[in-house]
Amino acid sequence: MIKIVAGVDEVGRGPLVGDVVTAAVILDPKYVIPGLADSKKLSEKKRNALAVEIKNHALAWSIGRASPAEIDQLNILHATMLAMTRAVEGLSIQPQHVMVDGNRCPAWSYSSEAIVKGDGLIAEISAASIIAKVTRDEEMLQLDKLYPEYGFAQHKGYPTKAHLAKLAELGPLAEYRMSFKPVQQSLVLRNGQLAGS
Repeated sequence: MIKIVAGVDEVGRGPLVGDVVTAAVILDPKYVIPGLADSKKLSEKKRNALAVEIKNHALAWSIGRASPAEIDQLNILHATMLAMTRAVEGLSIQPQHVMVDGNRCPAWSYSSEAIVKGDGLIAEISAASIIAKVTRDEEMLQLDKLYPEYGFAQHKGYPTKAHLAKLAELGPLAEYRMSFKPVQQSLVLRNGQLAGS
C-alpha cells in the first residue's frame, strides 16, 4: 500500500519582518510535476509557475504560519515548529508520514522524519518549499505597496545592508519581529537620535 506522504518546509526564519511561513504538500503519485527543486535555486518566474501547478495537481496542500508576535513570544525555532504543525493540521487529507526539511521535527503525533537539505532531495518537500516561498514573497510585495520606502520588494525582509539602513532611518513597523537584534538596535539608535535632536 502506498503511504500518503506530506512534505513540509518553511520560509522566513531569517527576515526581520512578517510571518514565518510553512507549507505542507501531498503530491499525487499519478501526476509527476517536472522541475521541482529547492525553491531558492529556481527563478521567480519558474517558482510562480510551479506553485500554480502544485496547487492544481497536488492531492492536498496547506499553508501554516506564525506571526511576528508569536515569534517574539516563542522564539523563531519554536514559532517555526508551530507553523509547521499548523500546515500539516490544515491538510484536507491526513498524511501517514511527514517529511520535514531540516534537522528536527515538531513535537507532534505524526510519523515523521527530518531530512537535511530535503528541499533538494524529496519532491514533496521541494513542492512545500516552493509554495511557502511564493506565499511569503507575495506578502512582502503587498507590504511593499503599503510601505514602499522600506524596500520590501527588493530584500523580502532579510537584513540586507539597504534594509538595515532604512530600518535605522525609519524605525520598525508593527510587522517587525521586535525580539530580533537588528530591530532592537534600530530602536536604540532612533531613541538616541531623538534624544539628541
